[in-house]
Amino acid sequence: MAKNKGARIIITLRCTNCKKTSNTNAKTDINSSQEAIAKKYKKKIDYTTTKNRRNTPDRLELKKFCPNCNSHTQQKEIK
Repeated sequence: MAKNKGARIIITLRCTNCKKTSNTNAKTDINSSQEAIAKKYKKKIDYTTTKNRRNTPDRLELKKFCPNCNSHTQQKEIK
């Protein structure tokens, strides 16, 4: 028989600063090799963790290290 889902679920955390800066479409004077390097290092780094849905029903926010920003930033839960 199937078991209940349980209280713990797996969630994904994403940096809020990278999300803000990645949406800007400003043009800059960058040659093609620098642009390729920038794209290579601008990967979306996500953290996965678990949370108890009964104790924390709202979205989770943790302060974690973001390699794109190279600093500790707020990481918010995404769907």
